[in-house]
Amino acid sequence: MTGPTKAGRSLAALGLLSGLGLCALAGCPEKAKPREEPDIIATVNGEVISRADFEAELARELLAMETEPQATPEQVEPFKKALLQTVIERTLVLQAAKAANVTVTPEEVDRQVLRLSSDYPAEGFDDALARGQLSVTELKRKTTAQLTVEKFFQDQVYPRVAVTEDEVRRWFDEHGDELNSSDEVHCQQIVVKALDEIKRVQAQLRAGAKFSDLARRYSISADAKVGGDLGFFPRGVMPPQFDEVAFKLGVGQVSEVVTTEFGFHLFKVLERRPAHKVELSEVRGKVEERLLKDKRAAAQAEFLKGLVEKAQVHTNERAFLAATGKPKAGRALDEP
Repeated sequence: MTGPTKAGRSLAALGLLSGLGLCALAGCPEKAKPREEPDIIATVNGEVISRADFEAELARELLAMETEPQATPEQVEPFKKALLQTVIERTLVLQAAKAANVTVTPEEVDRQVLRLSSDYPAEGFDDALARGQLSVTELKRKTTAQLTVEKFFQDQVYPRVAVTEDEVRRWFDEHGDELNSSDEVHCQQIVVKALDEIKRVQAQLRAGAKFSDLARRYSISADAKVGGDLGFFPRGVMPPQFDEVAFKLGVGQVSEVVTTEFGFHLFKVLERRPAHKVELSEVRGKVEERLLKDKRAAAQAEFLKGLVEKAQVHTNERAFLAATGKPKAGRALDEP
């Protein structure tokens, strides 16, 4: 891991809903119990969820959650249950999207994959796919599902909700202090794996080289492509070692070498921003966005609840209990 970026989360989040947990494993209607074949985890309105696909997705989830390599079945069980709920809900939404003729184009999928890959430096994206045993074909398939789910809710569910001016004012009166800003710093970083390498970078900085140029050239963090720019951040968001250094430096100053679990760092402070009490006029858009997000989540939950109540879902308990999150060895990375 090279730093606190969104990159590590991008692949794990593909195709998953927001974890609403509306479909208890034993609570979905079972109007027609299908045969329980060992390679089938569940059926959703007659559509099969295969054990192979579930195992592969569970393996990626466990990797993303950074569980111990030798996790016990008891430790894995909560992840399995949550994932199966998500897969069932996603399947129901995709079925609803198909019925509503909601689709995405190959061009939309390619653009999303490109955005995902841009979160990673150099060859990092290919490495992430390899670690997750995810082929490009499977990535595009999952991206298609993710975008279809998003478009379905955007087109069919979210238009039903809106935020009023009274709701904005009431929320600000009750919670406005939550938006007051603390002091913040705007930093760049360079992070490398070896101490001798960061010493060489440090020497180049002292000789007059630009921090952003060296970050682009040497840094292994995803922010290297923007000159190591971490943007503004308050205390408590970054790892403690970042705060300890960044909030002591003056504007324009470069730190000494800082060692973290990610590697060896140099930091440069670009700007400082003092604490500030906000007015409604400054944050109206942010408040509206927050309220709209909450209303959309509620509408999504209600819609999913309706789908689940009407669905015919059967879980093959024996196959589900046997799933370990360890796909069979020998599967090729580029296997479709």
